[in-house]
Amino acid sequence: MGTWTDAFFAPAEPGLLITREDFGRLLLDLGRERVVRMPWVLLAGRLCANASLNWGSVSGEANWDPQAGPGTVLRTEEPFPENVDDDPPPWGDSDEEARVLARGESMDGLVAALRTAPYGTEDVSVAFAGVDFANPAVKDWFWYDDPRTTVVCYALARPQERPLKAEFYGTRRGRTHPVRTCLAHTYKIVSGSGPVPAIASVAARHFGPDPVTGSTLG
Repeated sequence: MGTWTDAFFAPAEPGLLITREDFGRLLLDLGRERVVRMPWVLLAGRLCANASLNWGSVSGEANWDPQAGPGTVLRTEEPFPENVDDDPPPWGDSDEEARVLARGESMDGLVAALRTAPYGTEDVSVAFAGVDFANPAVKDWFWYDDPRTTVVCYALARPQERPLKAEFYGTRRGRTHPVRTCLAHTYKIVSGSGPVPAIASVAARHFGPDPVTGSTLG
């Protein structure tokens, strides 16, 4: 049946936060080039770039709950006792608390909402409904239409370490990369290998020609 993977792209410069304007252009290009599909939700607060997108992150929670309107505060759910991990991220449990700033269907509305977000002072994320399977370049790589394929863009207040290659239940060690600007997505079963070309081309345009990539399995 396959195992879920969270993959990411980030600038090669450690801990780089691109400007608010450039972050907005990144979001616009993801929409204009039909990499992502609507709706979107914008959050701010305390976020973790290592939170499992579909199964634990508040970005994913907001994405899946259309009733979480502006002003709603979302928190990480407590794991089952047998799954508690006291190690700090990136290897241990994530602890997030963020409020929904806005949500909508248009890219223009997203860019307008981003202008008043606490960019650079609080963690900010934009969660999209998923990748756009109407785009053949996207569908060919992801193989089939899975609506759970979440896409989240982060702009973090402080650098966070993201493993280049990790397994959720695997050995807790390996190379990491400090990220503040980060584009992450999920996948389960794919026909391609390596970074998704349609996403990689947009990431390279905004993060530099050789963005850092990595993934966490499970």
